[in-house]
Amino acid sequence: MTATDEQRSITLTVERGLEVLRAFRAARAPLSNAELVRRTGLPKATVSRLTTTLISVGYLRRVGGGRQFELSAGALSIGHAYLEANPVTRIVNPIMQRLADKLDLSVALAIPHHVDMLYIAWRASVKIATLRLGVGSLLPMESTAVGRAYLYALPESEREPLVAALLEAAGDQADAVRKNLDTAFDDLRHSGVCMAVGEYQRNAYGIALPLVVGQSRTLMTLNCGAVELAPDMTAIRKRVIPELKSAAVTLTDLLADVDCTP
Repeated sequence: MTATDEQRSITLTVERGLEVLRAFRAARAPLSNAELVRRTGLPKATVSRLTTTLISVGYLRRVGGGRQFELSAGALSIGHAYLEANPVTRIVNPIMQRLADKLDLSVALAIPHHVDMLYIAWRASVKIATLRLGVGSLLPMESTAVGRAYLYALPESEREPLVAALLEAAGDQADAVRKNLDTAFDDLRHSGVCMAVGEYQRNAYGIALPLVVGQSRTLMTLNCGAVELAPDMTAIRKRVIPELKSAAVTLTDLLADVDCTP
């Protein structure tokens, strides 16, 4: 093996290891090798080898000594190091906390990650159910308000191939996904926000809008949500949308001179 071939092999192994770590999404549920194979699309033998390696270096751990895995402190430390060094989160957290407390909701700032949305900042009122989410949560782009707002704000040349990939991955649910996306895009055109109710998580709703921030003109999404039985979405929209839009303007102004490159 040449030096170039060895470097490619190392790079591929690192990329696959990161895909395994990314498979642990917002629900924070432990995963088995079979579930990791399904989420990553990697061969069973590859996943088995990677989970063994990730355990040995402290990024994964077995749950109760069994066959399921969860993220360990090593993986979490990477995320915390990013947050500590990231000027965006330091600036946005106070504004988001004030919004969360005022509306009694959770508030999140998200960026894209492949076909998911990654929460890089998250705050919540103490009075609400938390949706089992937080910083580092990955949410599917096609079935959440935060993802649909991002898709809508993309240039058409970028949006259409991504939507096509999402529809292909949806399989038999492609028509429903397309209809929900069209509804969200229409809502964004008319009101500036979109919402999802009970799609990603039962009894949960989200209202989101896109914002372009920083020197790099980075596209992010700002989202409010909560878990609530039979929510009155007309009343919630009337109460939330003006505050959400106001917070988006404030965040855009505060981040104007910041390097927001993910």
